[in-house]
Amino acid sequence: MQSIIDALSAGHDDNGGQINIAKREIKGTVVLMKKNVLEFNDFNASIVDRFDELLGRGVSLQLISSVHGDPQNGNKGKLGKAAYLENWIPTIAPLKTGETAYDVTFEWEEEEIGVPGGFVIKNNHHNEFFLKSLTLEDVPGEGRIHFPCNSWVYPAKRYAKDRVFFTNKSYLPHEMPLPLVKYREEELVGLRGNGQGELREWDRVYDYACYNDLWDPDDGDADNARPTLGGSAEYPYPRWGRTGRPPSKSDPKVESRLPLLMSLDIYVPRDERFGHLKMSDFLLNGLKAIVQIVKPELEALCSEDGNEFDSFDDALKLYDGGVKLPRGPTLDNLWKDIPLDIINLIFHTDGERILKYPLPEVIKESRTAWRTDEEFAREMLAGLNPVVISILQEFPPRSKLDAKVYGNQDSSISEEHLRHQLNGLTVAEAIKTNKLFILDHHDTIMPYLRRINDNTTSKAYATRTILYLQNDDTLKPLAIELSLPHPDGDQFGAINKVYTPPPADHKEGSLEEIIWQLAKAYVAVNDSGYHELISHFLHTHAVIEPFVIATNRQLSVVHPIFKLLHPHFRDTMNINALGRQVLINGGGLMEFTLYPAKYCMEFSSSLYKHWNFTEQALPQDLKKRGMAVPDPVSKHGLRLLIKDYPYAVDGLDIWSAIRNWVANYTSLYYKTDDAIRSDVELQTWWKELVEVGHADKRDEPWWPKMRNRDELIESCTTVIWIASALHAATNFGQYTYEGTLEFEEMRENPDRVFLRTITARLQTLLGISLIELLSTHSSDEFYLGQRDTAGWTAELEAEAAFERFGKALTEVEERIVERNGEENLRNRYGAVKIPYTLLFPTSEVGRTGKGIPNSITI
Repeated sequence: MQSIIDALSAGHDDNGGQINIAKREIKGTVVLMKKNVLEFNDFNASIVDRFDELLGRGVSLQLISSVHGDPQNGNKGKLGKAAYLENWIPTIAPLKTGETAYDVTFEWEEEEIGVPGGFVIKNNHHNEFFLKSLTLEDVPGEGRIHFPCNSWVYPAKRYAKDRVFFTNKSYLPHEMPLPLVKYREEELVGLRGNGQGELREWDRVYDYACYNDLWDPDDGDADNARPTLGGSAEYPYPRWGRTGRPPSKSDPKVESRLPLLMSLDIYVPRDERFGHLKMSDFLLNGLKAIVQIVKPELEALCSEDGNEFDSFDDALKLYDGGVKLPRGPTLDNLWKDIPLDIINLIFHTDGERILKYPLPEVIKESRTAWRTDEEFAREMLAGLNPVVISILQEFPPRSKLDAKVYGNQDSSISEEHLRHQLNGLTVAEAIKTNKLFILDHHDTIMPYLRRINDNTTSKAYATRTILYLQNDDTLKPLAIELSLPHPDGDQFGAINKVYTPPPADHKEGSLEEIIWQLAKAYVAVNDSGYHELISHFLHTHAVIEPFVIATNRQLSVVHPIFKLLHPHFRDTMNINALGRQVLINGGGLMEFTLYPAKYCMEFSSSLYKHWNFTEQALPQDLKKRGMAVPDPVSKHGLRLLIKDYPYAVDGLDIWSAIRNWVANYTSLYYKTDDAIRSDVELQTWWKELVEVGHADKRDEPWWPKMRNRDELIESCTTVIWIASALHAATNFGQYTYEGTLEFEEMRENPDRVFLRTITARLQTLLGISLIELLSTHSSDEFYLGQRDTAGWTAELEAEAAFERFGKALTEVEERIVERNGEENLRNRYGAVKIPYTLLFPTSEVGRTGKGIPNSITI
């Protein structure tokens, strides 16, 4: 028998003589997580997998040669003999929660096949598993070889092609070992799909679609009808990930929607779905309960007791004593069927069914400090939406709206409104010395204001706010203009009213004070809606998704730019898909809590018309808004016109650290501009991103051409900035600054009228619950300067550059702490005593008001 085995395993020379081919065993370790560990209450998976093993099935792996091609297989790298995971029912202790290491032994013909550059894996079980990595030890001439995988592997019958994984070496397309080239190409072809059919959970397809599922024509509620966003000049929008669901029965142009109870099953490529920690931290604990369970009962509560707050003390009960929830079948079943800790997480109830929220930081130190003009202005520099304020360049402010359609929309603020507040300067002198700034929401809102006020329960104004820069670098509001469309029609222009602060000697609670506080509240309403729909959702969530899709479709996992950008796309497609189900859809929570109501996404689309990718780079954004000017002797080459501008000061430090990291990393792979131009994958990636992912902006002249290293560095830095720091700055302070109402306490009970004008009780309850969830870091978060995969690269220089990036961010943290300790930097704390930490790179778990996750995960 042994002689037969020897004969079968021997090679032959040209004369028919036998050659001894060097064979050896290569030991490896596979790390994976089984489905039964990752899925809630899925015990059947474990039992079925054990039965499969008893039948001799299991998991097989074949190493792929990076040296020798197989002529009988299109010269693709030769495959080694199949090896199987040992001890599927393991005796090795888990490495981490849910992770298990398995031994695998490969028989490798060294001289015949050479160095392994990849491997094929086949899952012969009935259930999928999450493959973390394969590590080979003592490979001749190589030592250790590591294969980072981080991918779900479904049963082999689900795939048209075998699943293939590569080593952690980076290769530009022309550098790929020839035997691996077709494997690389086939992998990308599979990820692109064929553009047909409904996609299932085991599919790995990344494809594009318009926002055509924001309402359900089949539910019979025409009031929820919403336009398709994307694919038209009227409603342009970035693309999102295609699901392939069939069209609705009533309107073939609208994609059918999943029932709310199936929201978690909405298609995104399997590797883009939340991990088990994220799922347990957020989805099960929050989103489903809010949308499907709590809203009806809260409507009953607000209907019974009135849907308005009677006083500010009434509103503050949400934080102090709580509001008792009513008895009712929905909440009775909720308490019976859902663990109490989940209920507590959502609405901070206790055993007595009391609805209570943690006190927002903005009113922790003082219940009145945040009402001041100083705090109102400070939050434009260090609050949740510090990306809108700009230098005042002309006076009075002029509208850019088409006068043929909207008439005269120019401001009515005059020099008389400002002169007595300028410390002896004229308006012209104040503008010349960079003393006047503006928060201008007029032109963005006015085209929608008539419809909002006439067709929804919201009542709003379009606002302009003029501010004066004082000697201590704080801002003082000088005038607020509230505008409404002319009652006779848009073509007749706007009806403007201008309000100024009450005189210094006014009596507390005077009519002047009440009116001024109300005017500030309307500004805050404008700013809050713009923040959530534009600064937050459109300018981070929506614009990044095409980058996620294009990167996975056109850049191989071994491409250095894929490795650079991939950590900044984690969880983004999943959170966006869930958002379409319950947040931004017709009748969803965004429409319910924000003043544009059913025009929310249409309003967002109108602002995408003005989106410019290059202006998302922080230095370009600051220059565009006139908040900084080029200055070669200043730090970062910019001089801020407001030196104590916390978002800009911290942001420029973060931007610089990111840009240096990107420049150092890309220089390892692209030595010349010609290397950029000749990179087929890179050029195809950028072309598809512009022409398909952002198709409605494809003809804009500002798009980088991706012809040189500077364009690559600036573009990648901008993508990382948007996905990490910009999102952090506009998201994780939501509960800190917006976890309470925009109100000011007034005498003689004008507060009920005020509160009725600004917000209703139900909107407040749902709004606070939503922003608390959105402000919370999950336990599996990875922050800027961190990677979720050890051994992500084989290049020591790349690893060293990344370590330098991490050290640079640590230094930024130290500088932020120092700045927050400087009493003369009043904009960093303000009267409410909240340090500016939204761009502090790291954070603990929970609602911390700091931390820059790598990606848009919430």
